[in-house]
Amino acid sequence: MTDFISIQEAMNKGSGEVSIRGWVYRERGSNNIKFVVLRDSSNILQCVIKKDDFSDDKFQEAVSVQIEASMEITGTIKKDERAPTGYELSVKEFKIIGASDTFPITKDQSPEFLLDKRHLWLRSRKMTAILKVRSTYIQARDEFFRNEGFYRFDAPILQPSQCEGGSTLFEVKYYKEKTYLSQSWQLYAEAGVFALEKIYNMGPTFRAEKSKTSRHLSEFWMAEMEAAWFDLKDVTEFAKKEIKYCMKKVCEERIEDLKLLGRDSQKLLEIANKDWPTMKYREALKILKEKSKINISFGKDLRTIEEDELMKHFNTPVVVTHYPKEVMAFYKPKDPKNPDEALCFDMLAPEGYGEIIGGSQRSTDVKEMTDELRKQGESVENYDWYFDLRKYGSVPHSGYGVGVERVVAWLCGLDNIKDAIPFPRTMLRWKP
Repeated sequence: MTDFISIQEAMNKGSGEVSIRGWVYRERGSNNIKFVVLRDSSNILQCVIKKDDFSDDKFQEAVSVQIEASMEITGTIKKDERAPTGYELSVKEFKIIGASDTFPITKDQSPEFLLDKRHLWLRSRKMTAILKVRSTYIQARDEFFRNEGFYRFDAPILQPSQCEGGSTLFEVKYYKEKTYLSQSWQLYAEAGVFALEKIYNMGPTFRAEKSKTSRHLSEFWMAEMEAAWFDLKDVTEFAKKEIKYCMKKVCEERIEDLKLLGRDSQKLLEIANKDWPTMKYREALKILKEKSKINISFGKDLRTIEEDELMKHFNTPVVVTHYPKEVMAFYKPKDPKNPDEALCFDMLAPEGYGEIIGGSQRSTDVKEMTDELRKQGESVENYDWYFDLRKYGSVPHSGYGVGVERVVAWLCGLDNIKDAIPFPRTMLRWKP
């Protein structure tokens, strides 16, 4: 039985006979020679099939090979600076495992066409590199929370009420009733901390926002945490610690993938090693007024344009706290020192990538939350179970959610968040 190794392992070996397998990334040839650039999940390698080394029929098999055909190849590898990745394989044996029709994706095709063919575009080197960065980031996050003594806690995706505003709920028929797709695990996580104290999760999240921007998805993945005994300062510093840890892991393990995407892992690593500032919303307004000549009155949430303008003055992520209470969710408590401010925060990424984390200390005041829900026209009885958490040994607790695709988009330097997820779902796109 042939012992196959990955293309990267073959290149690491550098010389001698190797057996590899994968898909045809590029192909060209003449009457006497066929060049096949084979790809697998690890890298690409130029393979040379010479007519003199094979029978006419066998060489014609090689001639017929098209892009994305799958092959097994055995041959001798050696260094060759002219080859795409600096190595070349002189083929002794090959076998076509799966023939390919004419591949529909060629150069210079529109983003919409590539989204229509997303099931095939995933094979591109760009998408493969992005998905590797995403995987490493998610695995690093899991490692971080285990090291910090957190427990994984899973919450339902089908939920009876809103968490982030009723206008963005996706309604689902539930037998004879109706329910909604999750906007966040948060309300259920708050139940979990009274048992496990420190918990984390990652899961699909749904927001029916009528937005067509490069930063919004209707279905995305939220990486969340909740911890008993954490106040606002605790949770903001912990958020910085988490993102820095994951950034460092990505920069260490995905150097070549970041390079392929045009990102300098060393520069990202330098950002991860710096201090990241924390400021109040009012301070952010002052910076916008004095440095950007943008005058925003207290009481308005920062829009994308203001976030981008603020971040022009920083080269690291920034945590902004104490947004106006009147525009915040019902569970974000007032600051006792400044009742018009909420004990909440956002983390904003540099380079125009905007909000990547949103979180807060959680309110323990049932009356205050009840009044807020009534103002929003919500049925307070839907939250009876949630308010029970405040009746039986409540403690200070805090949490946040990280937009996975937003972090991946920033780390990879992507123009559009749709490339940060395998199959994007937006206001206008729900297939393939």
